[in-house]
Amino acid sequence: MNREYDRKADILLEQIERADAVCVGAAAGMSVATGYDMAYHSDKHFKKYFGEFEKKYGFQGSFNGYYYPYPTSEERWAFLATSIHANLELPDGPAYENLFELLKGKNYFVVTTNQDTLFSRRFPEERVSTIQGDFRWLQCVRPCHDELFESKSMIEEMYANIKDCRIPTELIPHCPKCGRELEPWVRGYTFLEGRKYKEEYEKWNHFLMENKHKKILFLELGVGRMTPMFIQQPFWNMTYSLPQAYYITINPKDALLPDELEGKGTAIKEDIAMVLQRAVEKTAGSTLCELPLCE
Repeated sequence: MNREYDRKADILLEQIERADAVCVGAAAGMSVATGYDMAYHSDKHFKKYFGEFEKKYGFQGSFNGYYYPYPTSEERWAFLATSIHANLELPDGPAYENLFELLKGKNYFVVTTNQDTLFSRRFPEERVSTIQGDFRWLQCVRPCHDELFESKSMIEEMYANIKDCRIPTELIPHCPKCGRELEPWVRGYTFLEGRKYKEEYEKWNHFLMENKHKKILFLELGVGRMTPMFIQQPFWNMTYSLPQAYYITINPKDALLPDELEGKGTAIKEDIAMVLQRAVEKTAGSTLCELPLCE
């Protein structure tokens, strides 16, 4: 197993070193790799933050909590405040730290469908696009206008006042223009695709336009089969059409390489955190000419 991770790490390091630009696409599997699986399982983090909700409502995994039919807004916002508080509080962890180390000094950009804000802990905002929203913001549920509201102060006040899985009625956040409730700015039926949303895509598009004629590595981390249209399929299409592009996907379950990308890509069906960790270890303990690139 160690030899297999060595081989995969060598492939990753070689392509990062060769690239003039690296475009990282990350989804839920990246956060799972760093130890956070509370969205779909009753793991230790779910027990810590949502234990009372599990006892009262019976759902396991915070994802189910978003679609639970709460009888009151006070109960729904108690769950939302807990979820957002947890996402804003949890540290980014070793997978994010190791990815950051591997990209140091490189011309890179990150596009992510994750809303958990983990990339924002370590990576510069100008190098990250959150194309499916971000828990740091709230929006009008209608939405009646294009403004977003910072969530942290409102969420922390709600979280500090939860009793029996409820918040006080007066803490329910409302739109200052129409009076309706606010909503987390994350992909859903009422998701606001306004100015902030367009800015996130513009950052990504600007990076692609500047680097499309260079040796560009599309590095996909933890993208599953639920929403392949946001990262995976664009990465496949761009790798196929750009003459100097190369594609790497790392995913223990869903690492797929289309036949059309044979010779222009590699599928690494291994643990993301282990591959990134081994790659960092090899850069720390090896000189450049010990890598396959210099043989």
